[in-house]
Amino acid sequence: MSFPSPFVSTTASRLRAASGLASLIGNTPLLPLRRLTADLPPGVSVWLKAEWFNPSGSVKARPARAILAHALHKGALQGRRLLDATSGNMGIAYATLAARWGIPVTLVMPANASAERQAILSALGAELVLTDPGRGVDGAMAHARRLAERHPDRYYFANQYDHPANWQAHYRTTGPEIWTQTAGEITHFVAGTGTGGTLMGAGRYLRSVQPAVQLIAVQPEEAQGGIEGLKNMQTARRRPAIYDPAFPDRLVRLTRAQAETMALRLAREEGLFVGLSAAAAVWAALHVAAELSSGTVVALLPDDGHRYLSTQPWRGILSPP
Repeated sequence: MSFPSPFVSTTASRLRAASGLASLIGNTPLLPLRRLTADLPPGVSVWLKAEWFNPSGSVKARPARAILAHALHKGALQGRRLLDATSGNMGIAYATLAARWGIPVTLVMPANASAERQAILSALGAELVLTDPGRGVDGAMAHARRLAERHPDRYYFANQYDHPANWQAHYRTTGPEIWTQTAGEITHFVAGTGTGGTLMGAGRYLRSVQPAVQLIAVQPEEAQGGIEGLKNMQTARRRPAIYDPAFPDRLVRLTRAQAETMALRLAREEGLFVGLSAAAAVWAALHVAAELSSGTVVALLPDDGHRYLSTQPWRGILSPP
């Protein structure tokens, strides 16, 4: 991604300092599933976009870079802190790049976010505001909005859920990468919806080059607290403005228990240690692939499992009997 110009000198120096780290965002590998696809027809394959290879360890590095670059270009961060709500990954992406760029960050997140995510954010120097876990990320977003309204001179509210740079980052990077990596053979794209940015952006690009591609949204069955990083858009208190429920060709829902089972299978049968939202995408991709006689299914895996070790299913496995 090329940053807009011209910048004021302070902004330009920040971007030059960050360019090495930011240049590593994207171009993540596409990995084939092997053992879990053994029963599929020979003409059906399932591929996984491994987004934990990004700096900050998740897909959120892509929109975080775009949102921060947009804010710097506007001069919105002069004398103000970056403020946003997060379930973890976007906050870590913000904090990673902001530490490099010398930008102070305040993040609002539910108090039941994993200890690993909170520790990483603290290590990166982010200011954390913890909110009622019962209200989930929607409650964190409402609190962040109130902070921004009360202290407009202190905070720049990035609002990842409504910011168009979120989906545009995936239109410019994730979609073209998948198209190139599959040599244009992709038939189905599967992605979980948290903000909806990945599905909306990559999906728009893929549909522009291959109108027949099928776009599959993955969401939890549970209304609240089902699968970290994913949102049930039907029951959400507030749906992200960048998400259009009519855009996906299909919606697949699953339970947390199903995602946990798939996470264990991926670790033990494929050597892929991933988070529950990634496992959910694989569960949905296999569900779709099982219905095909031919096709190339690509599922986007937002992160790996290291920042979820204190949560189920890993807590139960790793705890002494």
